[in-house]
Order: sequence, then structure tokens, then C-alpha cells
Amino acid sequence: MIRTLAPEHPAYLRAVRASAWYDLVVTSGFATPWTYVLVHDALSSSGSALGLGALPQLDPVQVLYANLMGSVVVVWAVLRLVRPLPVHGLLDGIARTLFAAWQAYALAHGATRLLWLFFGVEVTFGLVQLVPWWRHRNTNLLNAEAGPAVGRPLNTEGA
Repeated sequence: MIRTLAPEHPAYLRAVRASAWYDLVVTSGFATPWTYVLVHDALSSSGSALGLGALPQLDPVQVLYANLMGSVVVVWAVLRLVRPLPVHGLLDGIARTLFAAWQAYALAHGATRLLWLFFGVEVTFGLVQLVPWWRHRNTNLLNAEAGPAVGRPLNTEGA
């Protein structure tokens, strides 16, 4: 059985920071048109050399979307580095689930297999950050003291 930590545990916040460092390192090159050209060329060359497929040729809209994604992820990473909170891990785990879903969709539709490397990291960090919330939620439901049932209104008679 895999042992996970509660989201309030300091080790959980270290995982939130680790995912932020990964995002900062990997996506900072996507944040500007000039650096994205370099990242695109490096990824395309690597994919070709490894037999995983090259990236499509650059066009202005692709560069725009790469820059938008890179900018947002860099800012999100800096927030998680400067002020990591348990809820940031939850939200990052949800975002990684979405990223992994869209990566899987792209892979199923012929995207370069180089994407598998990024997909693996997204799934791993997503699980590391979401499983503790899921386990913590289930533990809290099982260990809850007597109180109003979830979704049932409080008895307000005599108040």
C-alpha cells in the first residue's frame, strides 16, 4: 500500500515546490518569441534524432499560444515557489490532469512521441499532488465526529 502524506504536511509542500521548479525550468523558454524559437528547434532536433518525430514548422499563432502558455505557467510556478500552500498543490494537480488529457489527445492524433516524456511528468506530479487530497478527504469522512450530514441543513429550531 502506498503511504501518502496529508496536504498540510511539510513534505507535501516540498512536492508542490518541486513541481513548480520543474515548470519553471521547462516552460520558461516558452515565455518569449525569441526563446521559444530556440526551444522549438532543440525539441524538434531531439525528437528527430531519437526517432520520436519533429515538431511542426513554426507559425505566428503557434508561437503566440506557446508564449501565452509559457507566461502563465512561469507566473504560476513563481507563486508556488514564493508562497506554496496546500491548495496550490490541489489546483496544480487539477491543471496537470487537464494538461495530461490534452497531451494524450494530441498523441492519439499523431503528435510527436516526444510528448510522452512531458506526459509522464504531468501524470506523476498530478498523482503526487492529488492523491493526498483524495486520501485525506476519505480519511476525514471516515473519522468525522457526529455532526450534520453533508448536504443536510442544520437544525435551526430554537435558535
